[in-house]
Amino acid sequence: MAAKLKAGAKLHFVGIGGIGMSGLAQLYASMGYRVTGSDRGADLPENSTLFAALQKQDITIFPQDGSFVSAGLPDVLVYSSAIEDDNPDFKAGMGLPRLHRSEALHQALAAMRGRITIAIAGSCGKTTVTGWLAETLVILGADPSCLNGGLINRFKDTGNPGNFRAGSGKHFIFEADESDRSLLSYSPDYAAILNIGTDHYSRDELCRLFAAFASKVKRGLVIDESVFREIAKTLPPELEVVRVADAPKSSAQWKMTGYQAGAAGVTATINGTAVKLPSPGRHHGLNAAFVLAVTSMLGYPLHELIATAEKFHGVWRRFTRAGTTGSGIPVYDDYAHNPEKIVSCLQAAQEIASGKILAVFQPHGFGPLGFMRGALFDELEHVLRPDDIFAFLPPYYAGGSSCFTPTSEEVVAGYRQRGTKNYHFFRQRAEAESFLHEHATAGDLILVMGARDNSLSLWASAIANLTATSGDSEVV
Repeated sequence: MAAKLKAGAKLHFVGIGGIGMSGLAQLYASMGYRVTGSDRGADLPENSTLFAALQKQDITIFPQDGSFVSAGLPDVLVYSSAIEDDNPDFKAGMGLPRLHRSEALHQALAAMRGRITIAIAGSCGKTTVTGWLAETLVILGADPSCLNGGLINRFKDTGNPGNFRAGSGKHFIFEADESDRSLLSYSPDYAAILNIGTDHYSRDELCRLFAAFASKVKRGLVIDESVFREIAKTLPPELEVVRVADAPKSSAQWKMTGYQAGAAGVTATINGTAVKLPSPGRHHGLNAAFVLAVTSMLGYPLHELIATAEKFHGVWRRFTRAGTTGSGIPVYDDYAHNPEKIVSCLQAAQEIASGKILAVFQPHGFGPLGFMRGALFDELEHVLRPDDIFAFLPPYYAGGSSCFTPTSEEVVAGYRQRGTKNYHFFRQRAEAESFLHEHATAGDLILVMGARDNSLSLWASAIANLTATSGDSEVV
């Protein structure tokens, strides 16, 4: 049975550097709880900005070595699915009650009496839509609270990383994660299901998972039309359901009927109205449609929404321009880590580059790489152009248990044997950086992709600035 949190209790977050855990820690700190945390990467330079912001919120950070007990035992240890049973903090805190992050969020939501909760779910785009919706409601004067799986640019400052915002309004918006089935812990008032992609589970299993989530939504659901067709029979008959589609002839209530990218900017036509998008990529048009559909369901008139939604400042590491090399080659940084996100990112890059794309991808683990290797190959064979280059770095390894297979080198060897496109493997970032500077020419675009490892952002900037690499990938 999960531990029940008492008001003002002392909580220790094991793995507080994770994007979800750091946001949840800030939420509890804002609610008057005493919060500490530990992380394996507590001393890494790429995490310094995050931890400095947490410390400004009176959250004490420890190395993940059990030393947190020196500050006095907490009432509860909060942990995520990424934490192994033999973690040093678990050993040091033997006998202390433990609470999974999803249950901790569930209890926080239950304590928000009178708040309207809005959960954003789906395999791709939920971080962007969560941030976009929150920023839209801020501009509309609603002053929402928001818990996100990414750093929202508008909310970032020296005391706020950007993945949590404490507002005084009635709306609480949060990203609902399917990777560990934690979204089933929530029963939000409203929700959006953006899509089903190749990530974590089979499509059939994801359909069952999202159907179970949708059955727990209380008041209204905004859902992708293709997902709706797969789970429609399981939806509660009393639930208000609004569909979103990328199809001009669809009967969906919200649909994107046009998309255009050029020198004048990027525009999507949604329900007959042109909406300016913050960055290229057809997927952003659908993201905008979801934001408009959800805000409309909340009761805001359409004439107020278009100009407001166009002011979105984006989310960190979502097609973020890291800089330009001395030879004029733009470098972009993105969190893309599953086949659909990688393809969307590549297509966005192709829209704005007159030359080839030189993409370097660091898988976010051996398990995820093994799960998606077949689907990613099929997608890359379809989207890459003859001159485009797609390179792998070794998978990111943050410690803990792993089978260490497949390696990126093995995956690239298989791709080269079966495929027709330009696949490469680099054992170290320095090797990749030399290749990029040697082969990038006028009109090209360099793209860095990968999740979980914040040093990728520093490395993208290093490539742009022609400096030395900011660390190498773990070589196994």
